[in-house]
Amino acid sequence: MARVFLPALIFTLPWALRSQTQQAQTPQSDKEEESLQEALGEAGNSPVDFLRALENHLAQFPNSPRRAELEAALAKTAIELNDDKRIILYGDKVLARIHDDTQMLQSVCAALLRSSDQAAAFRALGYAETLQRVYLNAAESGAKNASDRDRVKLKEQTDRGLASAFLLEARANGVLNHLPKAVELAEKSYALFPSVEAGREASKWLAATGQTEQAIQYLADAFAIAGLNSADPAKAADRARLEELYKQWKGTGAGLGDMILRGYDRTAQQLAARREQIREIDPNAQVQDPLQFTLSNVEGEKFKLTSLLGKVIVMDFWATWCGPCRVQHPLYEQVKAKFKDNPDVVFLSVDSDEDHALVKPFLESQKWSQKVYFEDGLSKLLRVSSIPSTIVFNKKGEISSRMPGFLPERFEDMLTDRIDEALGKPPRPATPARATSQ
Repeated sequence: MARVFLPALIFTLPWALRSQTQQAQTPQSDKEEESLQEALGEAGNSPVDFLRALENHLAQFPNSPRRAELEAALAKTAIELNDDKRIILYGDKVLARIHDDTQMLQSVCAALLRSSDQAAAFRALGYAETLQRVYLNAAESGAKNASDRDRVKLKEQTDRGLASAFLLEARANGVLNHLPKAVELAEKSYALFPSVEAGREASKWLAATGQTEQAIQYLADAFAIAGLNSADPAKAADRARLEELYKQWKGTGAGLGDMILRGYDRTAQQLAARREQIREIDPNAQVQDPLQFTLSNVEGEKFKLTSLLGKVIVMDFWATWCGPCRVQHPLYEQVKAKFKDNPDVVFLSVDSDEDHALVKPFLESQKWSQKVYFEDGLSKLLRVSSIPSTIVFNKKGEISSRMPGFLPERFEDMLTDRIDEALGKPPRPATPARATSQ
């Protein structure tokens, strides 16, 4: 039975061990395999029993060839159980072998800092600085030759990761009584990726250095962000702390409400500024209306679909690897020819290849002359699940027809009818060819 709450490694571990044991053909490995299978069977679906079973197994077989793999499973299960002692114990062992495991770096660092011990904080600081370097390297190496969408994903991941690293460094420096450095890093975390945790951390160390007004501002911002999440259990504590700090500063609670409201305004501006940063990289990020998309073409030019509002738009989704797309192409061109004198009908050829470099040579080899645009995330938004697919928008910008795949003998007439329907025209009279194909 699959243990759905445990790491994927745990699901496959017994089978991997069994496979390798069959190759080993030694009594000792057979004995270890039997012991491990029995222990895992007795653990059932309990992650706590799973931990104990693996620990007992490693105590019995300290030189197990699977020790590294078992310790990684123990560390990941400890993370799920919030078992700080084991997170540190086994996480240290994993990180001694794999220095750039971001989940393990963050988890071990956070577990060390929850002890509030200076020796642990010193170790945590080293891990946090390593985490920072890993994300910086990922940002530098991953941006090369990436698409706009991939660059946005990378920015989100690295900004979150770096902000988390700065936050952990701030906490470690605070525990080590390096308060100005703690303030600097917490503010750096918040500036990079505004979050409740970074706002709280900055407020904590600003208050500790006597900068009460700034501490209130950061906590008000954190309170505003937490307001977007009604389930945050710490909001009441934030509100109480805000009152405490404000009374220390002003001697009265009068005016605190206005300061909290200003926090909401600042937060809205910060989030809007971040959305704008993302859109500068990928204009389609967070866009939910397909006709608000901006598509790039083979020549690298940008084309805003909003310029087509008020027209019937026929989108042909295809790919270079798609054999049926090549069969459909001349039929599609025949339909285009029927509407070439109608300015209210626009045809868009939308390529779905992940590797854009393949497209121009393909067009040249096939002698296709149409202008081609890359889908740039439009396929996912429109839920295009098969290639070729044709989608027709009416003049109101609504999808009036979907044609996944195609029937060669009927495609021309079917698409013609769908376009006429989107134009609001009555069906065309049947021709002998149309009659026999219907």
